[in-house]
Amino acid sequence: MLLTGGRRGGAGLPVLFFLAVAMLYPFAVGPDAALLARSGGGIVWVAALLAAILPLDRLVEPDLDAGFFDQWALRGLSEEWIMTARIGAHWLTFAVPLMMAALPASALLGLTGGQVRIVMLGLLAGTPGLAALGVMVAGITAGLRGGAALSGLLIVPLAIPLLIFGAGSLSSGGEGGIALTGAVSLVLVAIAPFAAGAAVRAARD
Repeated sequence: MLLTGGRRGGAGLPVLFFLAVAMLYPFAVGPDAALLARSGGGIVWVAALLAAILPLDRLVEPDLDAGFFDQWALRGLSEEWIMTARIGAHWLTFAVPLMMAALPASALLGLTGGQVRIVMLGLLAGTPGLAALGVMVAGITAGLRGGAALSGLLIVPLAIPLLIFGAGSLSSGGEGGIALTGAVSLVLVAIAPFAAGAAVRAARD
């Protein structure tokens, strides 16, 4: 029950959306292989961010409305620990299938083997940050009117550093961009449980 929000709805819709973006992009820009190879990594990251937005309304608010957080508080579980577990569950159900889908998506975008390796390492470093950011924003907007729309508006600017370093790793040779992506991701994972926990606690009160 502690991880219900992370499992609800599954990972199918974000993955299908991610693949749909990868399939439609070549039709939009044309069959130029060089152009696809230059921009494909960035499109993978943008598609990953957009796919991450889809399940935000199911991460926290349904459990808050159902009173699960009150039950957990009575059992001595703090909101911070619950949000930490929720981040892990969200990463497993969202990021792992997304990284698997990135392989056929990279092929559709015409990325080379070296580019695919950098994209996969970048996603491995950056998706924990996306998962943490998603849970944090879901916690902050839980209980607010129009919270689903607001969460999408909040997560996009906050995710810009991950997009810049993740997509930029393809042009910088890989290692530096991936390291910076991982550093931003670690910061988000560190602060998200406290921000989301405080927001949920305020919503309960």
